[in-house]
Parts: sequence; C-alpha cells; structure tokens
Amino acid sequence: MQHEKTRSLVRCALIAAVYATLSLALAPFAFGSVQVRVSEALTLLPILTPDAVIGVTLGCFLTNLVGVFTGANVLGALDIVFGTAATLAAALATRKLRDVRLKGMPVAGAVPPVLFNAVIVGAELCWAFGPRTPIGYLGQAAGVGVGQLIACGVLGIPLLRVIEKTPALRRVFSDP
Repeated sequence: MQHEKTRSLVRCALIAAVYATLSLALAPFAFGSVQVRVSEALTLLPILTPDAVIGVTLGCFLTNLVGVFTGANVLGALDIVFGTAATLAAALATRKLRDVRLKGMPVAGAVPPVLFNAVIVGAELCWAFGPRTPIGYLGQAAGVGVGQLIACGVLGIPLLRVIEKTPALRRVFSDP
C-alpha cells in the first residue's frame, strides 16, 4: 500500500517536472498570443493514469507561476488561475475519455485540451491583448486552438502510442 502511494507521488512529480521544464525551456513558444506549448503533449497522459491529472495540473501551475516571475508570462495571475484551471478541466475530461479510441488511437482524449485551452486561454489573451470583441476573441481562441492541435495531435498522440508500445515506459506511466 505504501509502495503504491510513493509510486503515485513520484509519478505526479515526474510529470509535473517534465511539463514545467519543457515549458520553461521553450518559453518563447509557451507564452504569448501565439503559442505552441510543447509540454501540452503531456495532457494526454491522463489516458494512462489518474496521477497525470495532478501531474499536468501542477506542472502547468508551476510553469505559469515561474513564467510570471521571469517575465515570460505576461498574463500574470490571470494565467496562474485560469490557465491552470483549463489544464485541470481538460485533464479530467481526457481521463473520462481514456477508453474512446479511433482505430486504436486516443484521438478523443486530445479534444479536451484543445477545446478548454482555446476557450479559456483564448479569453485571457483577448482580455489582455484585445481586441475585446467577439471577432478578437475568436481570433485569439483559434490561435490557441491551433497551437494545442499541434501539441496534442501532432506530438501528444504519437507520444502516447510510444509509451503504450514500450514496456518500460508503459510500466512507469500505467497503473499496475
């Protein structure tokens, strides 16, 4: 029992650390009105384990927090709260869709991170950078959505498939 709790805690911390490290190392791509946060590929990990819900949420929170203090995250507290909430909501929805596959591919699990971030982060960006109009919002949301499609669809789905097909990685990221 204690072993499983330790394993869960370590897995959460590992996912959070990888998410934050990728985001901050690639900060010019992870923040701003045009962004492809490569670390968002990890938002598909809740398909494999519920620990990833906490891991990606914590990783996003740490990324947004450090980003504010380094000046990379110009959205400030808004992104710490709402950006992290978008990741949490997306991770929970992705977890619910874990068994929905299209020709063996976890395509349905990639949809929540794209939609939640497009809607929520798009609103943050519209509020911060404008124009504060419906068209302005749609433009910001579309920009975030495209970035999320790249991160989740182009990077996340293949990443998940590699993990699922590699026994050592499957043991790390899957529940026993």
